[in-house]
Amino acid sequence: MTTALAAALSVAGTGAVIAQDSAPQAARVTAATPAPKLVIAISVDQFSADLFAEYRSHFTGGLARLAQGVVFPSGYQSHGATETCPGHSTILTGNHPAHTGIIANNYFDLSVAREDKRIYCAEDETLADTSSKSGKYAASVNHLLVATLGDWMKAANPKAQVVSVAGKDRAAIMMGGRKADELMWLTPTGLTSFRGVELSPTAQKASGVIAAAIAAPRLALTLPSDCASHDIAIPIGTKGVTVGTGRFQRDGGDFRRFMASPEADGAVLATGAALRAARKMGEGDTTDLLILGLSATDYIGHGTGTEGSEMCMQMLALDRELGDFFARLDATGIDYMVMLTADHGGHDIPERNRQNAWPAAERVDSALDPDAMGKAVAEKLGLPQPLLYSDGPFGDMYLSKALTQAQRKAALAEFVARFRAHPQVEAVVTGEELANYPISKRAPDTWTLMDKLRASYNPQRSGDFLVVLKPRVTPIPESGMGYVATHGSVWDYDRRVPMLFWRKGLNGFEQPNAVMTVDILPTLASVIGVPLDMNKIDGRCLDLISGPESSCR
Repeated sequence: MTTALAAALSVAGTGAVIAQDSAPQAARVTAATPAPKLVIAISVDQFSADLFAEYRSHFTGGLARLAQGVVFPSGYQSHGATETCPGHSTILTGNHPAHTGIIANNYFDLSVAREDKRIYCAEDETLADTSSKSGKYAASVNHLLVATLGDWMKAANPKAQVVSVAGKDRAAIMMGGRKADELMWLTPTGLTSFRGVELSPTAQKASGVIAAAIAAPRLALTLPSDCASHDIAIPIGTKGVTVGTGRFQRDGGDFRRFMASPEADGAVLATGAALRAARKMGEGDTTDLLILGLSATDYIGHGTGTEGSEMCMQMLALDRELGDFFARLDATGIDYMVMLTADHGGHDIPERNRQNAWPAAERVDSALDPDAMGKAVAEKLGLPQPLLYSDGPFGDMYLSKALTQAQRKAALAEFVARFRAHPQVEAVVTGEELANYPISKRAPDTWTLMDKLRASYNPQRSGDFLVVLKPRVTPIPESGMGYVATHGSVWDYDRRVPMLFWRKGLNGFEQPNAVMTVDILPTLASVIGVPLDMNKIDGRCLDLISGPESSCR
């Protein structure tokens, strides 16, 4: 898809994949080396450290190149709410969700005027006739409380260009920030931006090409030999659905399946390449920032799990697409630097886990449904309904604002007792407990459960209490095709992500000690010479130069 779309957009380049051993050479990067002219920040949604380790030996293209750079295989989205929006909010802000304000994909604000009290992390709920439902909200950056790398760059030099393109709006927005020159994401009709913002001519052209690709049907792809061992059908639930043998065939106009395929990542990469060329990013006297959010891995993980043939094919395709993208950049001769990470990890479906040596994996008990739990407690205590608001059987739980102080105390005690008594629940923690708990400064692999939850807790937005499920409990009950696996837990399979840095002439090394995605902002800012107020940053600069010199200036 990258090659086809790039050709349609007249993007210069050969389109060939360049493996690491044929990557262009350059003088060794030292502390005195000038800043790169272009920084490319890539987030691969749901690209866990486990997936990186599993497929690393199979990579021959773009990921192989990055794997020969500076590699932190134990990066952490250190917080507890390992969802897409909170994760993306950490990558280019240097802050935990407790400070970004992005505590979850959705939270509840019972004081808002509209009937729908659920708030989507990247919407403007103050606009009339909107709701938090997909396609019904107005995308916005309003809920992000801190500056992004692009914002800091613009403050230091307004001529610096910042462009953000992603599969999902929340990825483009949370990484792009408030001052991006162009910011857009994929929709069924191509590309879109904020309400009232017109796409540039290049983006409009890309949007038309992408819309045509979505409208066209796609035949099944050929199964690579590397993926043959994953080609096992796994039954899901009682609806006659199986996963594990998909080939990305789809009907024309099926946007969901388009997003859950390598085509989606190819569209974002090709659009990014076209915008870079049109804007001549990296060719001026400033350092520019190109942000790319690749979402297909997440859609595939949700729809078919992380260990089937579908994910195997996606990993190999992602490697090829990135190789093609880097080849086009190499042809320009621009001095560019790449950072690649993920917003969170992911967990495979319990049905396949039970086949593969983890018999305790299970789906969540429907008795933990918050609506049913809220109704039962309201009836027992004689309280008004609705009593409990939540986006699912775990995470933030909000009590009705209509309660008296005595009613609130009684309801909270009853909910805490009921959730704690369930065998699938690891812990229940109140907002009051978290408010009085400090944010940890220790290495993220040593964090306690309270440390993880506190890093996601914001007193203005978090729930009255939080529910944590036990490891390997998938918070999706009986499920059919489309949504069979997920993430969002406090456990390391959702927290651990790779953090990769590459630049021509940068000597590669691997540091297996735990680092955090909040370290990315100060690391990149130091490399490009953008001053930060470190009193506003949770992360620290990571030294990318092997040896006694340091890139942390």
